Amino acid sequence: MTATLSILIYHRVLARPDPLFPGEVDARLFERQLRLLKRFYAPLPLAVAVQRLQDGNLAPRAACITFDDGYADNAQVALPLLQRHGLHATFFIATAYLDGGQMWNDTVIEAVRHVSGPQLDLQEHGLGCLPVASLAQRQAAIATLLGQLKYLPFAQRQQLAMHIRRHAGATTGQAAMLSTAQLRQLHAAGMGLGAHTASHPILSTLPDHAARLDIANGKRQLESLIQAPVSLFAYPNGKAGRDYGASHVAMVSSLGFKAAVATDWGVARPGAGLDLLQLPRFTPWDRGRLAFLWRLWQNRRQAHPARPDAG
Repeated sequence: MTATLSILIYHRVLARPDPLFPGEVDARLFERQLRLLKRFYAPLPLAVAVQRLQDGNLAPRAACITFDDGYADNAQVALPLLQRHGLHATFFIATAYLDGGQMWNDTVIEAVRHVSGPQLDLQEHGLGCLPVASLAQRQAAIATLLGQLKYLPFAQRQQLAMHIRRHAGATTGQAAMLSTAQLRQLHAAGMGLGAHTASHPILSTLPDHAARLDIANGKRQLESLIQAPVSLFAYPNGKAGRDYGASHVAMVSSLGFKAAVATDWGVARPGAGLDLLQLPRFTPWDRGRLAFLWRLWQNRRQAHPARPDAG
């Protein structure tokens, strides 16, 4: 049987379902998926998988669990479940949002969640007037706004998110991101920690010098906080050729990372064509047991996507 490495992406594991995001992973679903991974796959730490890919001794149906961004529920909810099942995950941290920070997309989401009245009028910012009277309308408004802002220049995106929050009359609310103490809790528990830039920009929207600085700062800050080397990296948003390119792969290499993960579907295989600085990952979104396993199987059949040449 051909050895393949499936790397799963998670962001959050909610303590209980969120009506606004019914597809978001909650504790019950996450535990079910952990059981399935243990039964049908060979889970292992990402750093170990990287070494076995290099050595050519990866087991068939190897799998890794990864989390992006650095949400507090990674420590509060996901960690105890991982420990209960004896499993390992690697957490990629955007360091600028530790200790009370809020990412732009969460600013938008919480603004729409808490806005009062039947509509959110953002016409003065060129974002239209969005109906928000029903749950379905709020879900549609969030999707629309995230799509409009996502690829704007970083500073403009941040500014518009704050304008949306002000118009909605929303506050920051309870901190959604990890504290430094929770970050160290993950590290002390033996979980993997990787860099995810400092401020989570889409690298392709930045000048090269700014992109390199953000990657470097994220690595430096994380190493300082945990007093340990950080050798794994995740590209923000992570689509090859759209969110990052060959210059960013070269930056990651020059900064001393041993491996990096993207968000293009597929699996990694030992041998020719293996690029440790552009390992594919995917998100299995199905809630049913058979559908979840089927999605994993389908992903293993994916051909490698086109990659920018690191040169």
